[in-house]
Amino acid sequence: MVKVRIDPRDNCISDGVCIALCPDVFEWGDDGKSAIVAQFRVNDNIAEGNVPDDLKDCVKQAADSCPVQIIHVEE
Repeated sequence: MVKVRIDPRDNCISDGVCIALCPDVFEWGDDGKSAIVAQFRVNDNIAEGNVPDDLKDCVKQAADSCPVQIIHVEE
């Protein structure tokens, strides 16, 4: 499993690159900012998730491509 955080989520500029690159993990939140999809959330937190290893590459690509660098990946 890979840990993913969107932090600080308030800094999200709704660019959508993370959703475009890794739609299995990221989606639009009700506030128009990036969020972790429900199935991977930790304690129903839209900004924190545990993602299976087979999605690690797209999560890392999303993190590297985030224009405000708020996506953090921990193996």
